[in-house]
Amino acid sequence: MQHFEESVYKLIVETSTNLPGDVRKVIQAAQEAEDRATRAGLSLSTIATNIEMAECNVSPICQDTGMPTFVVHTPVGANQIVMKKQIRSAIARATKDGKLRTNSVDSLTGANTGDNLGPGTPVIHFEQWEKDDVDIRLILKGGGCENKNIQYSLPTELEGLGKAGRDLDGIRKCIMHAVYQAQGQGCSAGFIGVGIGGDRTTGYELAKQQLFRPVDDTNDIPELAQLEDYVLEHANKLGIGTMGFGGNVTLLGCKVGVMNRLPASFFVSVAYNCWAYRRQGALLNAETGEIKSWIYPSGSDTPMKNEAADEAAASVSTQPERREVVLTTPITEEQIRSLKVGDVVIINGEMHTGRDALHKHLMDHDAPIDLNGAAIYHCGPVMLKDEAGQWHVKAAGPTTSIREEPYQGDIIKKFGIRAVIGKGGMGPKTLKALQEHGAVYLNAIGGAAQYYAECFKNVNGVDFMEFGIPEAMWHLQTEGFAAIVTMDSHGNSLHADVEKDSFAKLAEFKEPVFK
Repeated sequence: MQHFEESVYKLIVETSTNLPGDVRKVIQAAQEAEDRATRAGLSLSTIATNIEMAECNVSPICQDTGMPTFVVHTPVGANQIVMKKQIRSAIARATKDGKLRTNSVDSLTGANTGDNLGPGTPVIHFEQWEKDDVDIRLILKGGGCENKNIQYSLPTELEGLGKAGRDLDGIRKCIMHAVYQAQGQGCSAGFIGVGIGGDRTTGYELAKQQLFRPVDDTNDIPELAQLEDYVLEHANKLGIGTMGFGGNVTLLGCKVGVMNRLPASFFVSVAYNCWAYRRQGALLNAETGEIKSWIYPSGSDTPMKNEAADEAAASVSTQPERREVVLTTPITEEQIRSLKVGDVVIINGEMHTGRDALHKHLMDHDAPIDLNGAAIYHCGPVMLKDEAGQWHVKAAGPTTSIREEPYQGDIIKKFGIRAVIGKGGMGPKTLKALQEHGAVYLNAIGGAAQYYAECFKNVNGVDFMEFGIPEAMWHLQTEGFAAIVTMDSHGNSLHADVEKDSFAKLAEFKEPVFK
């Protein structure tokens, strides 16, 4: 097994940078299902471009490389202690090389380990089997979609759907509600794995296991195959769409598994995964540890280049209902007040990243720089330092903004921030602050880490490195950063409108379907 560690490293790089072919095909089908001139269509074009860029650059598809989770099947007699050490070593190396973001944080102190190693990270599940080869699979599921996981205990009452009982219809209602509650915060259009039964722990494990299934497989249990088809068809009638912008494609895949349960418990566990469905596996020679074959189709065999989509994206500013506005930081209140929901904004100048740790800090402290007229980007980038000591942005898509809802309105008021950039939208407190203080929320395309990394031409500086690279405040010289106004200074919120509309459509699925 002298090549095992190197093979694991290759698996990590492949998983992080090259979306599998089965996932690419359903994203291509989603592009065909959407009007390319709409916000959702434009988002899917950006996603397709980002997939190609990540493969070509051998850089992370999304900056949030999640909690690395391995499932390893080994022949009887394999030394799992040594294998675990080598997996951890490969994780640390991939992190150092910028293929993974530093994502392992001490839950008590908030300190980032810097190498993705620590208690509980990475997650490694070993299972023995009676075959001669080693089967090792990896899923990188980011925090944004992990936060939209949900578990139901039946029977229950579901808002918009009524009573969900301990039967197939009750399960169906739970899954439909799970898609609805994710909205655009989990980087829709997404995939879901569902676990029926078990206890609270094994139910979630079963749900995540479903995400290792091929996208185009058919469930062996006829009732569950029927359920999967139903959910995939009808979830796309909710109108949530890509990034929660509204549209025809909300869900790209649904996989359901079942296990026995206790008589007193009936759990339905849902693992939501973003469009950046990063999972790959390799079959290894048990003697040498060398890769014999990849388990899922290679992304390289399914190019995402689409000339028609590129033409649609290039002509976005010619659409009569769409306006494109170029802003250079610092931005004035007058410029902000002229924007409305639906406008495409192109930002040039200096931009500052800020996530959970920074927002919490700024509530009680001064900012290290003048933020009047500034643009704050909810982003935890992947950064690498070159031999000369200069930092470079390797991946930099937006994080889910709703986590900053307790702080954002106060931060806008305190520092005079004019633009808040993220994904998934924010709530009523932030919307009120946008109105009162003349600011705007811009929705960038979640997961498009390579697409946005190209917009950052220089790293002007960094503060709060003690928070760790993802949570530090990076000052980035920006050129051509495009995002869509989804919450304006006049009290309008596209996110609230889409949620209200999808909730009305959710109620259409109250009646029983399965006998």
